[in-house]
Amino acid sequence: MRSADSLSRRRTFRALAAGALISALALSACGSDDGLEQRAANDGTNYVAGDGSVQEYAPENRGEPVSFESTLFDGTDVSPARWEGEVVVINFWYAACAPCRVEAPDLQAIHEEFEDEGVQFYGVNTRDTQATAEAFERNFGITYPSMEDRGGQVMMAMTNYVPPSAVPTTLVLDREGRVSARVLGVIEPGTLRALINSALEETPDDGGSAEQDAQDA
Repeated sequence: MRSADSLSRRRTFRALAAGALISALALSACGSDDGLEQRAANDGTNYVAGDGSVQEYAPENRGEPVSFESTLFDGTDVSPARWEGEVVVINFWYAACAPCRVEAPDLQAIHEEFEDEGVQFYGVNTRDTQATAEAFERNFGITYPSMEDRGGQVMMAMTNYVPPSAVPTTLVLDREGRVSARVLGVIEPGTLRALINSALEETPDDGGSAEQDAQDA
């Protein structure tokens, strides 16, 4: 009798253990699915996808002009002196970034629209070799230049505006070389056009410091 009771207890224990194991596996699977969904949202390429949020900076609240030195993929040295007095769009990208592929045709189209107004476009490629970057540019018909930034020098110079690994990010610089707007994630063409037009309409002394105003007076 005791043997039968013992067998019954063992069977009950095994059933409970099996139930606990199934529950644990189910929880584990949910966690795994969440991870897979997150990785899928990030295209499996370890970038942090922005949500397209836009941040504009009033002239009086902008920081110092951006400052860095880099090299375009064609070997040309580039620094902010290259676009002094012009409105500039800087887009951080790399070839395996799915959102970068989505926005590439729009960036090229907007570049063509504003080229005659002196607006300069530059890409900052954060990961690719020259061959990979140029293949991407040929595929999407990109005619504005990009600089190689695998070492992160340009991104570090923009660290107040470009979160680490937040690609794509697009910055608009005013005529003084200061960041006037930032878009995290895929650009919306109408929004980028509006941000560029806003920067074009500003006069160089918009938002001058109180100290400078006092000196002028």
